[in-house]
Amino acid sequence: MAGKSIGFIGGGRIVSVLLGGWARACAMPAKVVVFDPNQDVLARLKAKHPQVETTGDLSVAAGQDVVFLAVHPAVIKDVLPQVKAAMRADAVLVSLAPKFTVARLSEMLGGFSRIVRMIPNAPSIVNKGYNPVAVGKAVAGEKDDLQQLLRTLGDCPEVPEKHLEAYAIVTAMGPTYFWPQLYELKALGESFGLSGEAAMKAVDKMLCGTVATLKNSGLAADQVQDLIPVKPLADELNSLVQAARTKLTALMEKIRP
Repeated sequence: MAGKSIGFIGGGRIVSVLLGGWARACAMPAKVVVFDPNQDVLARLKAKHPQVETTGDLSVAAGQDVVFLAVHPAVIKDVLPQVKAAMRADAVLVSLAPKFTVARLSEMLGGFSRIVRMIPNAPSIVNKGYNPVAVGKAVAGEKDDLQQLLRTLGDCPEVPEKHLEAYAIVTAMGPTYFWPQLYELKALGESFGLSGEAAMKAVDKMLCGTVATLKNSGLAADQVQDLIPVKPLADELNSLVQAARTKLTALMEKIRP
């Protein structure tokens, strides 16, 4: 979608992530317009990305070639009528929200069907995202152009729409499970005498190797977890795993269409 203008409905965290990824890759679209009712949010975005246009007028952002719906599911029903009134017939709507299917969004937009859904994840800010997409039939001919827009953010595989909510739990929420522990490991490494750079490299290599072992060792889960005989946090981690299963399963039920 080279040369296409981009509009964002909402200017929150995920918009900062996507803009940050494009900026980092020197691939910022030529025209980006961000709407948000909160002027402080817009000011922070403008400070980071001066080339981006910001507006308190939703219709301006909704009038672009590709419109990203970047609001929480709870307010989609309130926002879509305004989007519908301003969006062009030849535009593409990219929804970043779980729960609302392409069919449901189309119904709420009066039959507009040029719709894509994407589940973004935070590592897109460093171009390492894993952002699964489901492409509506009316946009099928523009998939290559859409991939060109998104691939600088990381991988963006096309997946069945019915799987998007599962990806929302695993890929979008997953980093929140690991980051506190990884930051603590880095801090501990520094407290034990490693430099910040050495501690970060140790955490990086450890985590990459851990995932590679899970993926490529050919061992069963219990065998992988038995490769290290000393497990000083076993009891606490068991509690954490149980809490994650309970909370994430409940969240899945909440966002399931």
